[in-house]
Amino acid sequence: MVTDNGNVIKLSESIPEIWNLLNDKERSLISANAKILNYKKNEVIYREEEAPLELMCLCKGKVKIYKEGVGGRSQIIRMIRPTQYFGYRAFFANQPYVTAASAFEPSTICFISMQIIEEIVFSNPKLGMFFIRELSTDLGIADERVVNLTQKHIRGRLAESLIFLIENYGLEEDGATISIYLSREDLANLSNMTTSNAIRTLSTFVDEHIITMDGRKIKVIDEDKLRRISKIG
Repeated sequence: MVTDNGNVIKLSESIPEIWNLLNDKERSLISANAKILNYKKNEVIYREEEAPLELMCLCKGKVKIYKEGVGGRSQIIRMIRPTQYFGYRAFFANQPYVTAASAFEPSTICFISMQIIEEIVFSNPKLGMFFIRELSTDLGIADERVVNLTQKHIRGRLAESLIFLIENYGLEEDGATISIYLSREDLANLSNMTTSNAIRTLSTFVDEHIITMDGRKIKVIDEDKLRRISKIG
């Protein structure tokens, strides 16, 4: 497969979990119809109320799934990391998108027609089970986040978001700096709080020697304490 800027990306590397569940005929069908596109930072991938037509898999970069709230304030629902699939739930639910997605940084995404995916699922139970497991996992994570974001105090919510970023994107070579740089607004949207509250709480964490900050870079000094704050809420 060739991206829209000429770079070659193999489907077996772009959609590894699905690729390994397919037979030769199914792989040929997907290869003939898949497309790989590049997105600039902050470029919208899909919007709320649009029809879900394609399965998406992030090849490289970072993507945020979000929902617009009251007064134009958005709530980040999920952050997508490379090789994760997204955009397909609404198709299986036979409804338009209830969220939107945009590239958090320059990103490359593989698109596969959901009609083709549905056709293969009818004859390939392994692929059907794959999506059942993916949707079930996502539902469990979503349920847990709803409880945490509504019951935890501000400190607990922000600590949880930082741990979420560590577990999803890891740390840089120094073993402490989170490998994703969010603006204060994005971090607030991920934590279900105002930007001003996020800034104040980050400053408190700095004063308590839990983290240090350099612009958008966040370096975790005491991960154990951060996890304790997240746990007690």
